Amino acid sequence: METIHLREEYIKLGQALKAAGLVESGVDAKFAIQDGLVKVNGQVETQRGKKLTAGDVVEFEGETISIEA
Repeated sequence: METIHLREEYIKLGQALKAAGLVESGVDAKFAIQDGLVKVNGQVETQRGKKLTAGDVVEFEGETISIEA
């Protein structure tokens, strides 16, 4: 499980995928999210700009990202 520590109040979903190294670029993140391959807190999320806050959990390709303050 990858952990991302927030520097601000939130991080956007596309940025979180890049920060965790699960995608190489914003374009890759965009397509993965649009294709319904990413879950946030167990629900499929299709908005790249979805704001993630402390306590959120992202799942993508068998990997998990935990968002912490």
